Amino acid sequence: MSYRSHADLGGQLGHGPVVPEPEPGPEGVEFHAAWEPRALALTLAMGATGVWNIDMSRAARETLPDYARLSYYQIWLAGLEQLMAERGLVSADEVARGEALQSGPALPRKLMAADVAAALARGSATERLAAAPARFAVGQAVRLRPDAAPHHTRLPGYARGKVGTVEALRGAHVFADAHAQGLGEQPCWLYTVVFDERELWGDSAPSQRLSVSIDAWEPYLEPVP
Repeated sequence: MSYRSHADLGGQLGHGPVVPEPEPGPEGVEFHAAWEPRALALTLAMGATGVWNIDMSRAARETLPDYARLSYYQIWLAGLEQLMAERGLVSADEVARGEALQSGPALPRKLMAADVAAALARGSATERLAAAPARFAVGQAVRLRPDAAPHHTRLPGYARGKVGTVEALRGAHVFADAHAQGLGEQPCWLYTVVFDERELWGDSAPSQRLSVSIDAWEPYLEPVP
């Protein structure tokens, strides 16, 4: 079965209007139902165990077959259930009953309640030492790879095969495509590439007099002759 991301919606039509919501207040995240903060807490706590990484969790969410009809935190919860089931951490019966029916395997790490605030403030840095010099330079014209990846990728579909200009070098970072497949971090140079709107949307689209900047790892880029 081929890999399909249901989350790569940029540049597509037919998904309905974007409905803006108020920015979160001083307390932070805005929730729409009482169960949503619990779903967020469970996802963060299980992510901190180290059983999977953030890119694996993104891959699990974006490939959910019912992605389009789920709300934001329903996607998070369904992705979490899938990740745990695949690793023998929960059974379908336990999900249905909402309680543990057997002892689970030991976890590499645990996020204790007293450590949550510090862990969230610290975050998880993705920058690493570069193993080789950057292949591309600021001002250089590059083309994004035209092919669809058969795995999780951070290369948006609307930009495949499009030509832009390197605007900045961002250092070497964990390569999400490899990380999501369990192939290790494989750090790669990350570039900001800027595109003219006409390159992305064509001359027939209404002009907004703008450019679009995309952060793209080096394996996404090809030199323009």
